[in-house]
Amino acid sequence: MMTQQNNTLQRSILILFTILTFGSNMLAQSKYELGGEWWCRPISEVSASGETISNPSFKTSKWLPATVPGTVLTTLLDNKLIPDPFYGMNNEKIKDIYDTGRDYYTYWFVRDFKEKAETGEQIWLHLRGVNYSCEIYLNGKKVNSATHKGMFLRQTYNITDLLASNGKNRLAVIVYPPDPVGNPNGGQGGDGTIAKNVSHQYVAGWDWIQPIRDRNTGIWDKVFIEKTGSINIKNPHVITLVPNKRNSSADKQEPAILKVSAEVENPTSSEVSGTLKYTLEGKEMIKNIKIAPNTTQEVDFDELIVETPKLWWPNMYGAQDLYTIDITFQEGNESPSDKESVQFGIREIQRQWNPKTQSMEILVNGQRIFIKGGNWIISDAMLRFSRERYDAEVRFHRDMNLNLIRIWGGALSERPEFYEACNKYGMLVIQDFWMSGDCNGRWLDPKKLEDQWTRRKYPDDHNLFLTSAKDQIKMIRNHPSLAMYCGGNEITPPEDILLPLKDEIIPELDGTRWFIEYSNADSMSYNFIGGNGDGPYGIQPIDVFWNHQTFPFNSEVGSIGVGDIESLRRFIPEANLVPPAYKDTLVDEVWRYHKYIGYLDFIRPYGDAEDAADFGKKAQLVNYNQYRGLMEGFSSHMWEWYTGTIIWKTQNPWTAMRGQMYDYYLDPNACLYGLRKGSEALHVMYNPTDGMVMAVNNTFQYHRDLMLQIETIDMEGNKELFTQVFSNIGPSTVKKFLSVKKLLDKTAAENGVFLNIKLVDTAQKIVSENLYWVPNKEGNYSGLKQLKTSNLEVKYTKKGEGKLAVTLKNPADNPVAFFNRVSIINASTGKRILPVFYSDNYISVISGEEKEIELEFNFQSVKKEDLKLTVEGWNVPKMELDIE
Repeated sequence: MMTQQNNTLQRSILILFTILTFGSNMLAQSKYELGGEWWCRPISEVSASGETISNPSFKTSKWLPATVPGTVLTTLLDNKLIPDPFYGMNNEKIKDIYDTGRDYYTYWFVRDFKEKAETGEQIWLHLRGVNYSCEIYLNGKKVNSATHKGMFLRQTYNITDLLASNGKNRLAVIVYPPDPVGNPNGGQGGDGTIAKNVSHQYVAGWDWIQPIRDRNTGIWDKVFIEKTGSINIKNPHVITLVPNKRNSSADKQEPAILKVSAEVENPTSSEVSGTLKYTLEGKEMIKNIKIAPNTTQEVDFDELIVETPKLWWPNMYGAQDLYTIDITFQEGNESPSDKESVQFGIREIQRQWNPKTQSMEILVNGQRIFIKGGNWIISDAMLRFSRERYDAEVRFHRDMNLNLIRIWGGALSERPEFYEACNKYGMLVIQDFWMSGDCNGRWLDPKKLEDQWTRRKYPDDHNLFLTSAKDQIKMIRNHPSLAMYCGGNEITPPEDILLPLKDEIIPELDGTRWFIEYSNADSMSYNFIGGNGDGPYGIQPIDVFWNHQTFPFNSEVGSIGVGDIESLRRFIPEANLVPPAYKDTLVDEVWRYHKYIGYLDFIRPYGDAEDAADFGKKAQLVNYNQYRGLMEGFSSHMWEWYTGTIIWKTQNPWTAMRGQMYDYYLDPNACLYGLRKGSEALHVMYNPTDGMVMAVNNTFQYHRDLMLQIETIDMEGNKELFTQVFSNIGPSTVKKFLSVKKLLDKTAAENGVFLNIKLVDTAQKIVSENLYWVPNKEGNYSGLKQLKTSNLEVKYTKKGEGKLAVTLKNPADNPVAFFNRVSIINASTGKRILPVFYSDNYISVISGEEKEIELEFNFQSVKKEDLKLTVEGWNVPKMELDIE
């Protein structure tokens, strides 16, 4: 029952924004994806050779429908041959490759397709990702002369001469798992030997995931057929240079410089002459070239001056303007032989050392950016990627007011669709290469099979690593969001990988991005503290974030992330919905299996949890405070202690119960909205240690004549204005105002108090508002426990298809309507529609005031009459409104 609900939910997630993206993402007729209608079978059940299997006459009637792109495990799941490994402890019911042997998950994949080459045409087969090695056959012939190896290495084959004359073709691919597969013995990356491959390491298990039983063996990324003329254009490259310091609010920008190049391949036996060209803003750039037979030539265009460029900026600092050019090759007056479209943004990434913090500052278009980022593992642990899910996840990061995502080194180089979403939403990206300190020998670890000296040399094939790195750089280098490359997570690659990467490959193939040797390298963030320097990890008293100095560019800091009861029910059986005991002295086995990270005694100030629903409810209050406090504490020391911080971590690719702002099913928890609040571009806040009220300005603009208003609200709803004063706040600065410690010591002593801080502009519009719930002198929320019911009034207006503006009004003489969650549900199931994007949530409304939030959702999988709006808060009974 639950598995069926989860599968339905996954399908609804995959169709998110289909209507919005369908038209713009259709492939041109000259290039199309070989999706659907794949079939597969394990090698143990197939005795025929690849030559025989790839003959269209070979019978595959008893073969399984295969999921491509996908893995063996996704195919088995889609055919209901294994239980959902994300639910309960189902993963324990699936055979692990370490126990079965590699042949158990070695499979043949077959796809019939129609295609033939007309005179002068070249037909190409592209495989964007196979894990781990493969042999390819087409119509009875071997396609790859040598076995392909490597998860991060694209494959392209000219299949023109192998196509059937009648146009009916059979492609057959045998895919072998990584070797070795690693022992999933509970260590980070299991026994570590999975890292001997050039592949991702988390599949043998980590502290946020259980092992992936097939180690993600399969044709895991897209397969394409491409048709060209005599010339094939490959790996176009666009470099943009933006001289001088720019301001995103300028009406007209100074010129920028565009450098464009491309590889041009001639697979024919004759020399080919023609013109390579592209056009931008009415300027046509042309190169007349000759390409020798059976060669590939890199062609550089002359520099193009873009007179009035529209610049690309990180989130909250400016717009994300994008350009597209079509690079074409043409022989004489014939039709173009090939065309490659390239989307890019005009921007330049720079860096400079801050001697005060002893860390790097990241600059975009000459302006320094205070980094507020999130660590990203992977979108789905079983590699079920989609453009729609990428868009939703990156949009959540934009909605958290972050400006950077770091791709963790134990996973993969992210897909172009991920980068397209980052371009759209203004996320800078640090792309790690495929190393981790855990598997690659940084620490002594008794769970590892081999010693540190041996692990330090992983992977076994350094040549393959470098070849893969070259290929992946070419795949992602045009994206304006890509800001930095990183050698590995918490460790450098071996020297004969590191030096070629640093000194040859990246300068030659890119040349515009900063290369960090490893994620917490001194060149990025000098370790004058000792230890690992990053963190802290796990739940913390809020004052730690304000007072405890860590790495000046902190690559990993963060902790909890348990969702509410509806989130928990998606992957925990009802019998196991037992809340952890006080200080986590007793934790259910399923919670442990799903990597629960403890809340210690942070729930108790709100009252011990009565059941799992109560635990989830109170956990959201803790979540909100943790991540608001984390970002406020780091921001308060901007340019003094820190040049940036990156949350560990913002999302989970599996149903883990830690480090996530939204769950695997894309349901946000209060972490997201606490982080959103603490990361505002212009933000007012208070230090819980000394009571100092301050503001941080993360924009390039000078804000003048802002009124600071501070008021307290007691548990009955009575308001008392403490002060209001006009002030100015300079660009990219932190400003202190005054301390409210004495005020809070007095007003909060018995029952606690609400502290509301606002910045209001000259039009009396609120530009930043921050409501804190302050405990009593014992550190308990005694007043919240006794808070009377608030009769909140709710109404909505439609703003468009799938868009609502919801108004929450709290009548006068009411207490604060505290911590309200707004949701859209399917009335027939009672479950939330996911994902939904809210301008804010978990919001509180003071008596006599109202709040409006906007939300957007896709309801294509739900009948309109089944849509309901729900609101429920700490002291607000659940309300349901029909959406007309």
